[in-house]
Amino acid sequence: MADLQEASITLPSEPASVPAARRYVGELLTEWGLPCAAETAETVRLIVSELATNAVQHTFGLSPTFTVELRLEEDEALRVGVTDSHPRWPQRLPAAVQQDNGRGMVIIRSLAAESGGRVSVVPTPEGGKTVWIALPWTGAPVQG
Repeated sequence: MADLQEASITLPSEPASVPAARRYVGELLTEWGLPCAAETAETVRLIVSELATNAVQHTFGLSPTFTVELRLEEDEALRVGVTDSHPRWPQRLPAAVQQDNGRGMVIIRSLAAESGGRVSVVPTPEGGKTVWIALPWTGAPVQG
């Protein structure tokens, strides 16, 4: 059993990078023992898709790249982070606001809560931020 598995990918902040990030995460989770069809794998792919979309759409071109990082800690907790260099943190919209977008963080928080996880946002030393999702790990033990 490995105490810590880590992997990351940095992609350009453009729409084509969203499915690339989702594919990367799906392949990595399979490698780490979580079947592609598992509900947790689908939840993580959806969370990454929403976070990557936020990094592309809401940084207003001020973050040329974003990084997706995954950490599997002691085969018990999976941490997924998406980092961009824009200083603006995710905003919660009032429930009464009627618009077609801006619901990504609501979806992410709901998915994390349904899976027994939590969401946090931390600043980076460079002035950006990382949105972290921590989830219980339900895959097979990772061989190190």
